[in-house]
Amino acid sequence: MPPKISLRCVKSSTNLSPTPSNPSLLPLIPKHHISTYGYTQCKSLIYSQHGPPPNVLSLHTHSLSPPHSTLLTLRTLAAPLNPADINQIQGTYPTSPPFTTQLGTPAPSAVPGNEGCFEVLSAGSGAKSVKTGDWVIPRRTGLGTWRTHLQAPEEAVMKVEKEGLRQESVATVSVNPVTAWRMLKDFVDLKEGEWFIQNGANSGVGRAALQLAKLWGLRNVAVARRREKEEDWEALKKELRDLGAGVVVSEEEVREKGFGDRLKEWTGGKDVRLGLNCVGGDAAMSMAKVLGAGGTMVTYGAMSKSPMRVGAGMLIFKDLRFCGFWVSKWGDRFPEEKKRTIDEVLRLTREGKFADTPMVNVPWTWDTKKEELVEAIEGTLEGFRKGKGIFKFEDT
Repeated sequence: MPPKISLRCVKSSTNLSPTPSNPSLLPLIPKHHISTYGYTQCKSLIYSQHGPPPNVLSLHTHSLSPPHSTLLTLRTLAAPLNPADINQIQGTYPTSPPFTTQLGTPAPSAVPGNEGCFEVLSAGSGAKSVKTGDWVIPRRTGLGTWRTHLQAPEEAVMKVEKEGLRQESVATVSVNPVTAWRMLKDFVDLKEGEWFIQNGANSGVGRAALQLAKLWGLRNVAVARRREKEEDWEALKKELRDLGAGVVVSEEEVREKGFGDRLKEWTGGKDVRLGLNCVGGDAAMSMAKVLGAGGTMVTYGAMSKSPMRVGAGMLIFKDLRFCGFWVSKWGDRFPEEKKRTIDEVLRLTREGKFADTPMVNVPWTWDTKKEELVEAIEGTLEGFRKGKGIFKFEDT
């Protein structure tokens, strides 16, 4: 029989000050946040060589000294898992984050992740544009966002007015929505009622383009990969139409003979002047074939990893233009325009006119193991995912 436990109230006059003799009364603050000397304890995913994420990633614990001058100590709130981040780890992307020993690693190492939302924990005396409690995002790619905390100069980040916004919305604003916005604005001067066609319509960029098209009065054909079950395919088509798609078709339908005639019926004989391509290969060329004379195909991805074989007739007789768009390079060239675009997307988000892409939260606490994080990272490149993976930092 368990012993009886006597419970009694403590008088209000009892000394409840946290002391070594009363350890249970010490504040419930994780001790890894700040040490006795003001150092912030943190954990970072790092890699010292390129390769498959499970083979090269490790979880590294280190500390940050108090910020000085224009340095900021930042706590990560959310950081998405983008395919480009994985490609950087693999060594197959054109750019790579810097490899250094600043985190106290024996070999030069890099921190992956290019997008994120951060809270300013503390700022050096020279910082002027932000203060403790503000939210910021990276000004350029390569900051390394897959870590609980980091230290960065003030000029490396831009402040975001956080009122009315979710951490996830802020963390994912600078790649997919900005890509969709710039491709619809910068290549063809589409007027209200004119048409464009895009593949990968269910992707983050695709969903953003559909919502912007709805706001701007643009008509469109949305191409997506067909689902195995008919009910799943019908559900996806309805979801895309609700976002702003005019017509939703599968990649197989675009390749079918006579698709161009069907397209003319939908558009009332109007030319489709713009195509947005993230697939590449034959799927992209099938879409290019239905563009009107003088039309433009903008490629921003290559999910099929297959080359695009442009027929001479497309160039000679239809005078089609084939362009590429890389939002990272564009943002580095036009930082002020990037900030204006981000501000506009976040304004629409606050007003309830622009919705996030579906996301799958991956909790990251101080006790989260490397294997849990890597498992989520590996799922980023799988097809038919429930949503974009995003690290949500809790109790760090």
